[in-house]
Amino acid sequence: MKDLIRIFLEGIIKNVNRILFASDRVTDMDIRSRIMEGRVTPTNKVAEVPCIGCGGCCNACPTEAIDMVDLDEPVEMMKGLVKTQIPVLNSEKCVNCYYCHDFCPLYALFGKAGTIHPNDVGEVVSDISQLLEEPVKISDDKIAFIAQYLSDSTVLKKRKTRDR
Repeated sequence: MKDLIRIFLEGIIKNVNRILFASDRVTDMDIRSRIMEGRVTPTNKVAEVPCIGCGGCCNACPTEAIDMVDLDEPVEMMKGLVKTQIPVLNSEKCVNCYYCHDFCPLYALFGKAGTIHPNDVGEVVSDISQLLEEPVKISDDKIAFIAQYLSDSTVLKKRKTRDR
């Protein structure tokens, strides 16, 4: 009985310390107050400037969490490559499978940071015109696999109906 009372009192002391003194707090007070006041801004999911607007991320997304949105004005990335759309990621539908990032041509073909990421895209400074000038060796199998997602938005829908 004595041990039970000791455990009970230790629990009370520990909880009082947590509540009054934030003894085991891992989030600082500034972040907590910003969260409580609704002043937290979400991180960028798409790097709009280096994105080429190919739609590969949208086509590869299994939950259709990415929509391609028309730009106000088309942007010429380089001679012969004009960007007319950019992806917008719906975080509520996203399951963090990272297909969008993995099928982004900057990552899949050139090994550079992808221009879309479910958590935080970070800073992407790739220049597509410079990347296309450099010779790149890519296997035919990899190109064929990636090309189906870049060109045909029904690939995953066909796969879903075939698996049923």
